[in-house]
Amino acid sequence: MKYKYILLSVLLLLGACASHTDDSSKTAEELYRQGYEYMQKTSWEKAAKSFEKVEIEHPYSRWAVKAKLMSAYAYYKNEQYDDAVMSLDRYIKFHPGNKDAPYAYYLKALCYYNQIGPAEKDQSNTLKAQDAFQQVILLYPETPYAIDASHKMNLILDHLAGQEMQIGRYYLQNQNYLSALNRFQTVVKNYQLTPQIEEALYRQTELYTILGMQDEALLSLKVMETNYPQSAWTEKARNVLNN
Repeated sequence: MKYKYILLSVLLLLGACASHTDDSSKTAEELYRQGYEYMQKTSWEKAAKSFEKVEIEHPYSRWAVKAKLMSAYAYYKNEQYDDAVMSLDRYIKFHPGNKDAPYAYYLKALCYYNQIGPAEKDQSNTLKAQDAFQQVILLYPETPYAIDASHKMNLILDHLAGQEMQIGRYYLQNQNYLSALNRFQTVVKNYQLTPQIEEALYRQTELYTILGMQDEALLSLKVMETNYPQSAWTEKARNVLNN
């Protein structure tokens, strides 16, 4: 019985060594195709590891550059966003002039964009996504990635404006009028093209009235009547001033 255990241990060890040898003996192309096959099966983490092996074991092969980007994409699909960003940063650093560089910048932005949380949560990923999409637009304005980045930037700005509005309403509800006014003024100043602007102007008018700043309230109402004459928020602002 003792010899059976020894023989089994030896066979397992040999099997492990053979497996390691087989894997390490793969060419760059074979590792790349293995990673691609894993992707076809949506085995994203295995795919990423295979692509990383191309980069590590065959760094000077023609497959290595593409493998860097493919490993990042696999991590992105597996929602391992930190790993994806690390891979993309490495790709951008060493291959800034590659034809796929615009996509690398765009994919990095998507990693942050997909992690945007609700308005009441921390918005650090929202700001990172905003910066990353701005880079895409500035560096590669003629690409389809820039077009989609512009669209997503509008959604990001609306999201950031929504957070300011939510905090402003909270302060208003708790009669912290100056803090509320600061939040609504931020929307008026920085997020004029978002759907939040009409309510922000109304809240600004309302707070100026509460604080006895009549001239400022009238000026704010004039802005609303000029730009949004048919808005329900403009009518509400008129009623606030009339009362």
